[in-house]
Amino acid sequence: MLVVAALGGNALLKRGEPLTAENQRANVRAAAQALARIVKAGHRLVVTHGNGPQVGLLALQGAAYKPDEAYPLDVLGAETGGMIGYMIEQELENALDHAQPVATLLTQVVVDGRDPAFGKPTKFIGPVYEREEAEARAKAAGWTIAQDGDKWRRVVPSPAPQEIPDIRVLRLLLDQGVIVICTGGGGIPVLRMPDGSMTGIEAVIDKDAASALLAQQLGADALLLLTDVDAVYTGFGTDDAAAIAELTPEKARSLDLPAGSMGPKIKAAADFAGHGGLAGIGRLDQATAILEKRAGTRITAETS
Repeated sequence: MLVVAALGGNALLKRGEPLTAENQRANVRAAAQALARIVKAGHRLVVTHGNGPQVGLLALQGAAYKPDEAYPLDVLGAETGGMIGYMIEQELENALDHAQPVATLLTQVVVDGRDPAFGKPTKFIGPVYEREEAEARAKAAGWTIAQDGDKWRRVVPSPAPQEIPDIRVLRLLLDQGVIVICTGGGGIPVLRMPDGSMTGIEAVIDKDAASALLAQQLGADALLLLTDVDAVYTGFGTDDAAAIAELTPEKARSLDLPAGSMGPKIKAAADFAGHGGLAGIGRLDQATAILEKRAGTRITAETS
């Protein structure tokens, strides 16, 4: 099977951990072991990943240096895609004993400049703060902030992905047996201009939505949305919590789930599964078990 595996932010940084290179490297090394098991099971693999904490940190660093010369989010997205891709590429090569080629591709993703998301920022980036500190930073820097669990974070526009123009390069690499790391952080957001040229725009694309579009355009057999929760739950966080093993796309879309956590994953999974593939949501270390329908929540057009 051709598998697109989307790594959640926990693959790079567990909640509450300092955003150091050492912590990210250790987490990526563990993620690479799980990804390597997918390859060793005989599957072809494409890896995507988030970048929320990393792109937020770069934005903070840039503002601290020269606020009036800070780089836009599309450029910061490209920088984090290269940094995170490098770590995943190296650790995955090591986990596979350098038996298969691995390559990172900075991936442009076209969005619509008229997307209403530009008027309503919702995508979390950067570190978490207590409310008072978040409000002070927002006032000083002109941020929009929102509550994330019991903390507060910066939010930025998150337009829907429309097209992946680099899909031709991805197919060339896959045809040569390369394991590809791409669409990092949801891809680099760009606009297609009337003359056909492209230019970057200030936004961050949802990684799960971009991964679903990528899986569809590649004709992938499976899309894995891998996180630190073992399945989608009804009544999550209550005494009545119950894991859901299987869903149809229609039932998945009917679930009332938090927009800031599992909601986008369910929507992306349902969008992909609606085209005939297997979408799975679950823990990173159970990736192969999800493919074998022994773990996680699986969304398919026809449940068993």
